[in-house]
Amino acid sequence: MNRCSFGFLVLSLVWSLSACSPLDTSSSNISQPNAGDRPDSLAETNVKLGIGYLQQGQRELALSKLRRALELDPSLPSAHNALAIVYDQLGEVGLAEQHYRRAVSLGPQDSSSHNNYGTFLCKRNELDKAEEQFLLAIKNPLYETPEFAYENAGLCALRKPDLEKADKYFRTALQLNPKLPSSLYQMAQLNLDRGEYLPARAYMQRYTSVAKHNAQSLWLGVRIERALGDKNAVASYALLLKSNFPDSDEARQLQESESRAGGQSGASTKQHDKSR
Repeated sequence: MNRCSFGFLVLSLVWSLSACSPLDTSSSNISQPNAGDRPDSLAETNVKLGIGYLQQGQRELALSKLRRALELDPSLPSAHNALAIVYDQLGEVGLAEQHYRRAVSLGPQDSSSHNNYGTFLCKRNELDKAEEQFLLAIKNPLYETPEFAYENAGLCALRKPDLEKADKYFRTALQLNPKLPSSLYQMAQLNLDRGEYLPARAYMQRYTSVAKHNAQSLWLGVRIERALGDKNAVASYALLLKSNFPDSDEARQLQESESRAGGQSGASTKQHDKSR
C-alpha cells in the first residue's frame, strides 16, 4: 500500500501547484513584463512565468524566472513555494526545505505552501510535522481546495500506518470533492483490507467513473471481485491488466495467483480421484 500511496502523493503535489495556487498558471495568457511595471507586479509576473515553465517541464527556465522574482521581492511567499517545488524535483532537498520554510513563514495563511510543504515532509517520513502542515492548510477558511490537504493527510497517515486516521481524512476529502481518484482508490483498498467487500466495490466503481485504470487499480479490482466471488468481473479486470500492463508487477502477481489457484485445483482433483 505504501508504494501506491507514494505515487499518488507525488501526483497530489502536482495538483497542489496547478489547482491550489492562487496564481493564474496558464503561461500562454501571461504577457512579458514592461519596463514601467512596479517591482511587486514584476515579481508576481515572474512567478507566473516560472510556474508555467515548471508545468511544461522546463525547470531551468522556471528556476531563472523564480530567482528573478525573489530578486525583485525576496518576501514573496508564492515565489519561495514554487522554487521549493523546483528544487525538490531536482533533488536539492536542503534548498527545497529552506524555501518551503520561508514560504510558510512569510505567508502563514498561504494554504498552498502549507500543503506542499506537508507533502515534502511526508515524502521524507517526517510524518507528524507533515500532518501539522496539512492541518494548517485546512485551517484557513479561505482555502479554495482543502480536499487536497485532507487527501494528502490521508496518504501520509497510511505511511505510519494509522489506518483509522487515513480513513477519516479520505472520507472528509470525498465529502468536499466526491471525484478525487486517489481518495476513492485508497478507500477501496482500506475496505478490502477490512473485509468490507461491497463498500470496496462501490469505491472502485466510483474510481472507474472518474479515472483511467492503471495496473494498481486493476489488480485491486481483481482482488475485490475475487472476494465477492464474481468470476466475470474478475476475468474482465484480469484481461485489462494483462493486455494493457503485461510487464507490471501487478500482472506478475496476477499470474502467480492464477498459477497457485490452478495448482490447488489440480491437487484437489487428484485427491478426489484417489478417494474414489
